[in-house]
Amino acid sequence: MQGILRNNTLVILLISLIAGLIFIPFIGNCPLFDWDEVNFAECAREMIVSGNYSQVQMNFRPFWEKPPFFIWLQALSMNLFGVNEFAARFPNAVCSIASLISIYLIGKKIYSAKFGIVWCFVYVSTTLPYFYFKSGIIDPWYNLFIFLSVYNAFCFLNNPEGKKELLNALAAGCFLGLAVLTKGPAALLVTGLTILAYLIWNRDLKVLLKRSFILFAFSTLLIGGSWFLVEWAKGNGHIIREFIDYQIRLYETGDSGHDGPFFYHVVVLLIGCFPTSIIFIFSYLSRNGLTPFQKRARKMFLLLFWVVLILFSIVKTKIVHYSSLCYYPLTFVAALGIVNNFQQLRINSFLKVLYWICAILLSIAFTAIGFVEHFKNSIISSGLIQDEFAVQNLSADVKWTGFEFLLGPMLLTGSILIYLSVTRKKIKLLYGGLFVQFLFISLAIALIVPKIEQYSQHAAIEFYKSAAKHKCYIETEGFKSYAYIFYSNRLPEDYRNPDQIKYVEKQLDAMEKSGFTRLSGFSTANTLWMEEGKIDRPAYLVSKTKDEQSLLKNVEIKKLYQKNGFSFFVRMPSKTDK
Repeated sequence: MQGILRNNTLVILLISLIAGLIFIPFIGNCPLFDWDEVNFAECAREMIVSGNYSQVQMNFRPFWEKPPFFIWLQALSMNLFGVNEFAARFPNAVCSIASLISIYLIGKKIYSAKFGIVWCFVYVSTTLPYFYFKSGIIDPWYNLFIFLSVYNAFCFLNNPEGKKELLNALAAGCFLGLAVLTKGPAALLVTGLTILAYLIWNRDLKVLLKRSFILFAFSTLLIGGSWFLVEWAKGNGHIIREFIDYQIRLYETGDSGHDGPFFYHVVVLLIGCFPTSIIFIFSYLSRNGLTPFQKRARKMFLLLFWVVLILFSIVKTKIVHYSSLCYYPLTFVAALGIVNNFQQLRINSFLKVLYWICAILLSIAFTAIGFVEHFKNSIISSGLIQDEFAVQNLSADVKWTGFEFLLGPMLLTGSILIYLSVTRKKIKLLYGGLFVQFLFISLAIALIVPKIEQYSQHAAIEFYKSAAKHKCYIETEGFKSYAYIFYSNRLPEDYRNPDQIKYVEKQLDAMEKSGFTRLSGFSTANTLWMEEGKIDRPAYLVSKTKDEQSLLKNVEIKKLYQKNGFSFFVRMPSKTDK
C-alpha cells in the first residue's frame, strides 16, 4: 500500500477509475426531477436548439437567474451524448473525479497521502455528497470551485514571499471567478467572508494590501466578470440588477415556497451526512498532534463551514443544497479525527443518544420504505396523509423487487460497526462500517430514487413525452414546472404565434406593474392565452387533480384523463381561431 501511495500518478489514475465506475454508470436510468435538474437541462437544450450559447434562456427568453458556465458544460455533454438524462448528469459525474482528485491532493499536501485517501473514502461514504454527484444540479461544480479558491487563498496567505505565492493567488482568483460564472455573485460573499474571518482571527489584515491579494482580486474580477461585461457591452447591463434582485429575494423571502426554520441546515447536515456528521462532532475539538500549518488549514476550512452554515441559516429561502459546500470541511475534519486522533475520540452521553436516535430512525425509515407497496392502501385509507396530491401520487402502480426493506438493516449494520470501532478503538471496524454505508448509499440511490420519481412525477413526464410527438402547445396550470418544456421538446416556433405574442406581452405588462418580473410571469401569461386566446394548434394543459376546478369550468377545454394526482386537458383550435 505504501508503495502505491508513493506513486502519485498511479493514485490519481486509480481514484479517477474508481470514481468513474461509481458515478458514471446508470445516471440516465431515471427522468430528471423538477425543478432544478430539469431547469438547468432545459437551459442547455435551448442553447443547442436556438444556437444561442452566449445567453441562458428559459422558454427561449433570457433567464438571468444563473450564469452560463454549468449550462455550457451540459450543452457540451448533450452535443456529445444527445439531449437526455445521461447527458444532463454527466458533468457532475466528471466533477466527482475532479473533486476526489482535489481532495486527495489537498489532503496529501496538508497531512499525508494516507489522509488524502481516507478523506476520499469518507466523502463517498456520506449520503448527500455521493447523491449530488449523481444529479444534474449546479452545486457540485460550484462547491468545488469555491473550495479550491479557499484552499489556494489559504496557501498564498500562509506562504508570504514564497515561490508559489503569486501562483496560488492567481489560482484562487480564477477558481472564484469560475464559481461566479457557475452560480453567481454569492460565491464572492461566501469566499470573502471566509477569508476576512481568517485574517481577523490571525490579526493579519495588512495582507489585503499585498500584491498577492491584489492579484487574487484582479483575477477574480477578470474571470468572474467576463461574461457579465460581455453582456453589458451588448446592451444587457440590466442583468446585474436581475442577479442582485434575485439574491435579495432569496435572502429576504422563502422563494417559491422554500422556507424553513433557522436550524434547517443543521438538521440537513446531521441527517443527510450521517454518520459522518457525528464523527465530525467527535473530531471537532481534537487538535492534538497537528503541526501549526495543519492547525491553520483546519481553522480555514472550519471557518468556511461556519460561514456557509450561518449565512444560509439566515437566508430565508431554505433548500437542501444551499449548505452543500459544508461537505468539504465536514468530511475533512471527520477524516482528520480518524487518521490523527482516532484513539482519543470519545463519545459523551449526549452524542451517544444523538447517534442512536439518528441511526435507529433512519434504519426504520428505510426499512419501512421497502414495505410501502404492501401497505399503501391502508396508508391511503387511514387519513394519515393530509395532502390530497400526495395521496394520489401514492396510488401509482410501481414495481418493487421485495428486497428494498433490507436497506434499513444494512444502514443499521454500518452504524453499529462505526459505533463499536470508536468505543473499542478498532480502526478496521470503522473502515468496514464506512464501506457498508457506501454500499447502502449506492443501493438506495439505485433502488429507491427511480421509485420516488414514479410516484411523484412519472405520470406527468409520460404525458409531456407524448406531447413531443405532436405539433402543439403545452403548459402547466396552477403549479410551477420546467419538465413539460424539456420533455415535450418545445421549439422557438412554439412561441411565435402573433396572437400569442400580443396577448402574452399585454399580460406581462400588467404583471410587471403588480411587481412580477416578465420572466416569472411568462408561463402564467402563456397559460392564459392557451385557455382564452386564438390558438392555431392543440393546447395541452396539465394541473394537479386537486386544483383542476378552474379548467373544468372552461367549456372549451376538454379533460382527457387523470393519473396519480395529475389531470390532463386539451383545448382544440376553433375554425375562427384558424
